[in-house]
Amino acid sequence: MAGNPFQNYLVRFAAGERIFSEGDVGATMFIVQSGKVRLSRTIEGEERLAGDLEKGDFFGEMSILEGLPRNVTAEASGPVELIEINSMTFDRMIKGNIEIAIRLLRKLSIRLREAERKVDELQTAGSRAASQQRQTVGTAAQQPTQATSGVRLEIEEEGVTFQLKDNETLIGRYDPVTELNPDVDLTEVDLKRSVSRCHARVVRSGGSFSVIEEVGALNGTFVNGDKLVAGQPQPIQDGDKLGVGMVKMVFRT
Repeated sequence: MAGNPFQNYLVRFAAGERIFSEGDVGATMFIVQSGKVRLSRTIEGEERLAGDLEKGDFFGEMSILEGLPRNVTAEASGPVELIEINSMTFDRMIKGNIEIAIRLLRKLSIRLREAERKVDELQTAGSRAASQQRQTVGTAAQQPTQATSGVRLEIEEEGVTFQLKDNETLIGRYDPVTELNPDVDLTEVDLKRSVSRCHARVVRSGGSFSVIEEVGALNGTFVNGDKLVAGQPQPIQDGDKLGVGMVKMVFRT
C-alpha cells in the first residue's frame, strides 16, 4: 500500500462482518482493495444475491451522488480491505483512476437506458395495438444475436473456444458493478485478472473483421504483438494472434 494516496481511507472488515445494510443512510462509497464483498437485497421478503465484488470493484456510490439510502446489504465474504471514499475525496478518486470513472459512467448509462425503457412502456400501455407491437419488438430484442458461423476465438492451451456473434462481440469479464456480461467472458481463464471488465470488441463489417480496444481498458490489447490504440479499429484475419491483457487467443474464421 506504499504510495497509495488513499492509505488514510483504508478500512478493514472481518469475514461475515456487515459493512452496511439495505435502507441505511450513508454518505460514503467503497472500493475493494483486497478480499471479496457479497451484495444482497431483499425481494418479497427473501434475501437474494446481487453480486460478488473483488479487487477494483466499487459500491455505495449512489449515496454520494444522490444521497439515497443503501439499496443493498454489503457483507465481507472473508477478511476484506476497503477504501472508503467520502464526497470530499470523490473528485480525487475519479481523477486518479480512469477505469473507475468509466465504469461509473457506464453504470449510470445502463440505469438511464433502463429508466427510459420503462417510461416508453408506460407511455404505450394504453394502446393495445402499440402494446402488441411493443411485445413483438421486445421479444425480438431479447433474442440472442446469432453466432457468426465458424468465426471464433480460441485459447489453444486451455482448449477453450468462444463463438463470435454477428456485427459486434464484447470481450471482457463479468462486471457485478454494472451487471454487464460480455459476450466473451474471460473470468474463468483470466486468473490474474489482467482483462478489464469491458476490454475490447470484435466488429464485423461486411466480410471483414476488426478489433477495437475499449477506452479505459488496462494492460493493453495486442494483435500479433502490436499494441492497439484505444478506440482505433485494427483489421484482423484468420490466424491472427490476439492478446487481451495476459490472455492469448487466436482468431479463426
